Amino acid sequence: MWHGDQLDLDAYLARLGYEGQRTPTLETLRALHRAHVLSVRWGNLDCFLHRPVSLDLADVQDKLVRRGQGGYCFEHTVLYAAALERLGFTFTAVSGRTRMGTDKILPATHAMLLVTVEGRRWLSDIGFGTSPLDIIELVDGNEPTVEGRRFLLRHTEVTPRAEGWMLHQQDADGGWMARHTFTENPQYPADYALGNHFIATSSHSPFNRRPFLQRVRADRTDQLDGLTWTTTAATGLAPEEERTVEPSELPKLFADPFGIDLSEDDARLLVDHVERAGRSTGRG
Repeated sequence: MWHGDQLDLDAYLARLGYEGQRTPTLETLRALHRAHVLSVRWGNLDCFLHRPVSLDLADVQDKLVRRGQGGYCFEHTVLYAAALERLGFTFTAVSGRTRMGTDKILPATHAMLLVTVEGRRWLSDIGFGTSPLDIIELVDGNEPTVEGRRFLLRHTEVTPRAEGWMLHQQDADGGWMARHTFTENPQYPADYALGNHFIATSSHSPFNRRPFLQRVRADRTDQLDGLTWTTTAATGLAPEEERTVEPSELPKLFADPFGIDLSEDDARLLVDHVERAGRSTGRG
């Protein structure tokens, strides 16, 4: 279903720097999850530049693996699903609704996997941007600390009259903030294609209005939101540094600290689009 037979597994694992076992065990899943989050960037450049965002595996491999560009959750998840399928894992693809503190019912446009290993089920969410560096067991009340960051998973009502799961993270005040909700309703490539179309093209999508880029490391997370660059320590609950950058600085910033090299054409288009967006909102 996820075209694992078409995946260049060696290239994908090399992109992750993964040299471990290729068997469908809990140890393998944990290592792959962590390596993917640390190695593959979350980014929306194509979406922001109003270019088609393909979920065809060949296109996703070329973009995220061979060219080392960033992508958002649908791209990450179809690539990751192909790898898990190729390695023999049993999993269900699901969709979630992003919360990040809001009580609004937003579209179910976040993709992730529920993986079954040794009779236990695990949430493997590698495409959120600031994804946990470990899988989280699907148990009500599970409160793991993942490399210094606290999470809470609850089975609850996620929309009126609909049961599901809600993942929380510790907020800056030490309380709990809902990250996203999801149900166990299986999703298929056709469902992700629909969500991907909304994210890439809808006037209600936040990701075709401004550049957004994230890089997770073991000790810190860098995030670019429009022209705001923040750095947060791995165990921090609020940014340690925040800086407003100029549009002309963006191509260099993409390269360092985010590790994405842009072509000359993409660098020029990025700067032009950001400057145009600034003028249209009165900020340029």
